[in-house]
Amino acid sequence: MSDEQQSTSEGDSFISHLVELRNRIMKAGLAVIVVFLCLMPWAGKIYDVLAHPMMAALPAGSKMIATGVITPFLIPVKVTLLVAFIIALPVVLYQAWAFVAPGLYEHEKKLIAPLVVSSSLLFVAGVAFCYFFVFGVIFKFINEFAPKSIMVAPDIESYFGFVMTLFIAFGITFEVPIVVIVLVRMGLVSLEKLRAIRPYVIVGAFVIAAVVTPPDIMSQLLLAVPLCLLYEAGLLVAPLFVRATQAPEETA
Repeated sequence: MSDEQQSTSEGDSFISHLVELRNRIMKAGLAVIVVFLCLMPWAGKIYDVLAHPMMAALPAGSKMIATGVITPFLIPVKVTLLVAFIIALPVVLYQAWAFVAPGLYEHEKKLIAPLVVSSSLLFVAGVAFCYFFVFGVIFKFINEFAPKSIMVAPDIESYFGFVMTLFIAFGITFEVPIVVIVLVRMGLVSLEKLRAIRPYVIVGAFVIAAVVTPPDIMSQLLLAVPLCLLYEAGLLVAPLFVRATQAPEETA
């Protein structure tokens, strides 16, 4: 094959990959849009579910407020879109996996597939832990600490921003085992080194918790302690994962 033919073949292959990537993205986006449209009639109820932890901590009869003209419509729509993305996440992950899988060796498939699934489940677990447990503690503390002369009426846009920040913080925190496993599996950091820096990780966990969470010790502990425990879980699982995903030449 001449250089010109080889160049043409490589160009066609690159274009075909771009076309496939576009199709995969469109299918993933279509799945999110379909779920979003199906959920839209219940957008208000979905926001009510998100607001439940705050409303449960406030005195009976309290309500949130909306200071923007279109905020009562826009915020429930944003919440519904995020819920639609989470529901459609299996389809999104499948499209991503279907795009990269043909170019992977068997041992690489053993590495990527469990990481994609487990990282998604861990992120959702972090969000669920934040919603069902952490919010109740934080909002109860805020309500009890507030002076009795103040009527607490949170703005829905501020509340949305606050809960999204904590959702992301706890979702990323629950990804710590995946980070540890990848660092060890790729040979970037040895398991012994990660064990040796354990005291620095603990200090760093509390620093991160102090920055991200409200300024009360309970909410900081609720982020820092799981981070430390998940780091330890990563140290335990990493050797098992490395052995299970070794290439044939690595085990020879």
